[in-house]
Amino acid sequence: MTNKIDPKELHRKRGEQGKYIIIDVRDGKELEGQESDGGDSKIFGAVNIPLTRLLSDLRNGDLDRLRQVTIYLYSTVGNRADIAADELNKQGFNAFSIRGGYIAWKQEVEGRQNVVKLGKFKEVYEKIAKKLRSSKEKPYT
Repeated sequence: MTNKIDPKELHRKRGEQGKYIIIDVRDGKELEGQESDGGDSKIFGAVNIPLTRLLSDLRNGDLDRLRQVTIYLYSTVGNRADIAADELNKQGFNAFSIRGGYIAWKQEVEGRQNVVKLGKFKEVYEKIAKKLRSSKEKPYT
């Protein structure tokens, strides 16, 4: 069972004293895509360690210095963060997945409802428009 923390609870904890780290386990391409959509691509102060690298670093003992720190992890919706938190906790770390991931953080903490990836929208629109052009129909304008 994955340890989880709600975005608002973590936001409150950020104002308290204590040692913690926030790790974004999304990969670089995912971050680039969100940056190109105009807006912050990560939680302020978070460190990006993609899941595959984090698991490799864990196996190699490269994360041992974080054993005395609470670790909060997130991915886009939280699935990869759950995997990371479970693996870290199995090795004796104190790790939590942010419930709902980055999307929940943006909605609940920053009040940003527009979290749709525009790049994906553009990609889908272009595919539809191309299909319509090839069938001699015109896309909606």
